[in-house]
Amino acid sequence: MSVADKLTSRLPMIGDRGERKDVVAVVKLHGVITPTPSPLARGSINLAAVESALTRAFGHERLKAVALQINSPGGAPTQSGLVAERIRQLADEKNVPVLAFAEDVAASGGYWLACAADEIYAHRTSMVGSIGVISGGFGFTGLLERFGIERRLHTAGANKSRLDPFSPEKPEDVEWLKKMHGQLHELFVDWVTERRGDRLSGSEDLFTGDVWLGARAVELGLIDGVGSLRQVITERYPDAEIAIAEPKKPLLARLGIGAPAAASALLDAVQSKAAWSRFGL
Repeated sequence: MSVADKLTSRLPMIGDRGERKDVVAVVKLHGVITPTPSPLARGSINLAAVESALTRAFGHERLKAVALQINSPGGAPTQSGLVAERIRQLADEKNVPVLAFAEDVAASGGYWLACAADEIYAHRTSMVGSIGVISGGFGFTGLLERFGIERRLHTAGANKSRLDPFSPEKPEDVEWLKKMHGQLHELFVDWVTERRGDRLSGSEDLFTGDVWLGARAVELGLIDGVGSLRQVITERYPDAEIAIAEPKKPLLARLGIGAPAAASALLDAVQSKAAWSRFGL
């Protein structure tokens, strides 16, 4: 056989490239939902962090579905809404179904994200729900008095210093915060009702901020079934391959540069731990 014949024999024939499989793209949404990610925290979710992963997932050729792998105790309501709306926008543009899978927890903002999917599944031990609003902080007035520190705060506007942690708490500030919580809660309830529709059971406990394990969440209509990502995807799309859509990392992050100041990073880590601890994690 001549050299030319040998080279020709190694070239693929037209139509001999093998069948290309369909794809189910997986996006991991793991961590606390916050606009300020920290390398010391247990992961974080915000639109800037997940945008590249979402566009990669929905940009696959031969895309059959997108799966959201969710493990989040919640966090910032605005970021929850922004990420969920972006998922719906891409799903509508590509006309592909979205399936959400809860791992340890899909609660509060984590459940808000799950509702961006057309169907929601969870493990039988997953904690799901927490449809409510929470905020917390610290009061340092006693600490200042103990060390003889004088607080100096100057504002223009009577309500500019609401809930200042170094000033005594005012009843009118607490009442204002409760009203804000009530408005956010209504928006959360509206979103869940819009996305889950008639699948919700109508139970009075649905919107109390409580959480439930997988089987009970099915009964309440918060999820569509109990099952893991690979189990459901394999049954639903047996001929498709699963492709993880990883987000692009900033250059400084790839080089291990750009960590925040130690004090700020420690505070972020404590707040992240507190968010997970509400669910025993």
